[in-house]
Amino acid sequence: MGDIKKPKKKYLTPAHPWILAEIEEGKQLKKEYGLRQRKEILIAKSFLKKYKDRAKHLIADSSLQGQKEQQQLLSKLQRLGLLKPDARLDDVLSLTLNHILERRIQTVLHRKGMSRSAKQARQFITHRHVTVGGKEITSPSYLLSTQEEAQLSFKGNSVFTNADHPERVPIVREAKKERAPMERTGRGERRGERRGKQRGERRRGQTKFPQRGQMGRERVGGKAA
Repeated sequence: MGDIKKPKKKYLTPAHPWILAEIEEGKQLKKEYGLRQRKEILIAKSFLKKYKDRAKHLIADSSLQGQKEQQQLLSKLQRLGLLKPDARLDDVLSLTLNHILERRIQTVLHRKGMSRSAKQARQFITHRHVTVGGKEITSPSYLLSTQEEAQLSFKGNSVFTNADHPERVPIVREAKKERAPMERTGRGERRGERRGKQRGERRRGQTKFPQRGQMGRERVGGKAA
């Protein structure tokens, strides 16, 4: 039967893994869109790069086949909600990574107010509570088309179909009140005063310390007596 075919990667890795700007950007994207792995960002970047490279190639192609492929490219991106209906091929080059992440089912679910946060939306999807047109979707990175966006809903037997479910009601957090600094009282206060008094006396030279060897001579004299 032959060896099992090794699956091909769906993303490209950067030339250098430790670039501070990319690391900071990744942290912000993970926090905003509820991502868990860096691989999710790399997949979105590779998707964006693929269509930008294709658009650059088709801009310079004036053949009939090139025009046909231009229409196919634009219609697909318009169907995904990444471009407007009257968009041109040059508009593909203005797309950013945020445009791709906004079309993920996880982000759309949160933007429509069906979850408290992007992380909770991810949990709903992976726990099999979300359907699109009656089809169960378990991948948070699934890109929704404009037609599928209108069919996004919870599964019929899911407890989250009720908008008043405790897990769907937004949490109202009160502003934290500033606490007054605690006053030192009791034993700690007396110890602090005593130490401060001793330091002051040492600085003024009021405290008399025995000279070196004096204490030993007194003890010897005491024993002799």
